[in-house]
Amino acid sequence: MNNLLPLARLFRTFVAIAIAVTLSLSFASADVPDAAPSKAETIEEEVTAAIQAGPRALSRAFRTAARRATPSVVTVFSYGQNIDQPKAEEDGETDPNQPGPAPPPSDNLDGNSIPLTGLGSGVIIDPTGLIITNNHVINGAKKVVVQLSDETEIEATQVHGDPDSDIAIVRVEREEQFKAADIGNSDQLEIGDWVLAIGSPFRLEATVSAGIISAKNRTLQRIRRGRLLQTDAAINPGNSGGPLIDLDGKAIAISTAIATRNGGYQGIGFAIPINQAKWIADELDKHGKVRRAAIGIRLAELNPKNAKKLNLPVGLGVLVYQVIDGSAADRAGLKPLDVILEFASERVRKPSSLQEVVERKPVGSMQDVKIYRAGKEMVLSVELATLEDPTLGGEEPKQDKPKEDQAKEDQAKEDQPKEDQADVESSADTQSPQDDDQPIDEENPAEIK
Repeated sequence: MNNLLPLARLFRTFVAIAIAVTLSLSFASADVPDAAPSKAETIEEEVTAAIQAGPRALSRAFRTAARRATPSVVTVFSYGQNIDQPKAEEDGETDPNQPGPAPPPSDNLDGNSIPLTGLGSGVIIDPTGLIITNNHVINGAKKVVVQLSDETEIEATQVHGDPDSDIAIVRVEREEQFKAADIGNSDQLEIGDWVLAIGSPFRLEATVSAGIISAKNRTLQRIRRGRLLQTDAAINPGNSGGPLIDLDGKAIAISTAIATRNGGYQGIGFAIPINQAKWIADELDKHGKVRRAAIGIRLAELNPKNAKKLNLPVGLGVLVYQVIDGSAADRAGLKPLDVILEFASERVRKPSSLQEVVERKPVGSMQDVKIYRAGKEMVLSVELATLEDPTLGGEEPKQDKPKEDQAKEDQAKEDQPKEDQADVESSADTQSPQDDDQPIDEENPAEIK
């Protein structure tokens, strides 16, 4: 028994030493840093961070842009439009069973009830209460009520529309100023730019959808003046009149129509560039109508076919096809087969571009026109007339043209197909089959929403 005591003491000593060594090693290992990651692991982490950074940055950009623009977006309720006519299917957004908040009361001041017949969106462009929307949203309305982003409801005091461009203005008033949207420059937009559409589809106010600019310079038969932007941002019934904004939160277009076969969104929407919409809105606000200038000529594009016939460079400018006798252009000295290179110092290559430049200049103003004639450039000065009367309110007797000029004009008229023409002073549709854009659907045209 006594021999076992030294062995027990020796065992306890070994155990104590083992515990001490283990503790010392554990404390020592805690002070040693982890092994450095391998080069492959580092590259993988960097790639993952880079991949995630793009979408996250884009998400933040969407969020910031929507936050900036949403307070200036409104819902527009129209009452009493064509109440004697059956409702169209596209007005389904006025169905009381639709989602979203209930529309404002339809009782008029005299106590008579006016039915709600239309719903759309709009954007405040001036702190005094000037709102841009679509003409088809308010056209024929006996009463228009605007619902602000904070759900405040204000009845409009002024409503003016322009059917040719589908732009309208609504003015509301209150003591405090309104939150106006920042206005961008639609001329700087390029295909592929990100945009957000904000509006009230199906009464769901302040709905935001994202997309890109899919194409530019589109035309629709229902919108006879101006070119449109095409986007794949979701636009549905109720979005009409709402803004398309860029990633800076600036309004760059007004949503106006969709191409559809079933009445709903199918990936193709159209918007009016804000530069065009703002000019029209200013005209409606100041004059109650749009005063479009004209010079009294018919134009043709110098596409390859026409340029070859006339032995001129493709895209040199805009070909003067016909000059109205006694018109502003006739008085300025413009002749058939002249090629307009610049108007008011702005370079033009397509009839639609020249039309937009001309109609936005003040009626009665003098503008320089640089032309190409018989191998030489020259500058003429033209006084702008009105679209309704390109003869400046008077008529000049027709003068006999020299036989050589008359023969050239007759030949040009014979060679030039009618569908290649674009009319500057006419309110007719400016779409030309020679343009890059193709018809949306001949049997199922784009529907205005």
